[in-house]
Amino acid sequence: DIDLVKEIAKAQGFKVKFVNTAWGVIFESLKNGDRDFIISGITITPKRLESVDFSHPYFAAHQLILTQKNVKVKSLADLKGKKVSVVANSAGDIACSNAFGKASTSIKRFDNTPLALEELNAGGVDAAVGDVGVFAYYAHQNPGKAFNMVRDPHFEDQYFGIGVRKGNTKVLNELNEGLKKVIASGAYAKIYHKWFGEKAVVPKLPIK
Repeated sequence: DIDLVKEIAKAQGFKVKFVNTAWGVIFESLKNGDRDFIISGITITPKRLESVDFSHPYFAAHQLILTQKNVKVKSLADLKGKKVSVVANSAGDIACSNAFGKASTSIKRFDNTPLALEELNAGGVDAAVGDVGVFAYYAHQNPGKAFNMVRDPHFEDQYFGIGVRKGNTKVLNELNEGLKKVIASGAYAKIYHKWFGEKAVVPKLPIK
């Protein structure tokens, strides 16, 4: 996300200051005008579109189940009765809440992805559910743990977007134009390969 924004800023000729902000307050910080835009693997959803405007999608994603090596599952339903970590109010949390009930004691919610994954790494949960980009990268960085990666066939394709305050067309247009330039120049493909070691999968623009 940071690499992409740097390239967008370079393409559009503006300066950017990165402010590390807790997931739980990023939307509020945007609404209050404390941030000009937010980017943090944010899935574009109909609900979020009610209060946030999103750039064209910059990443095609889906939810991924990461389990301990001794836990074999084929779908989210197979995790019933097991402990699962998620980021609070994330797409992973929504998926688990729909499957097991929002008040289920099996779901352990955390403020951010590193904490949710650390709980899995420490053996505090049987599995974690979250965005494929971060989870797949984490699994590859921890080969000794031999985590299992599973995509539930019911998980829909999702798309990440850069969020701006509702009605802020100036910033939105700036980001969209920059994103187009970064994709066209090949800079996007280089960033994608840097992080995932694969050929870039570029979402068709726009998706709303």
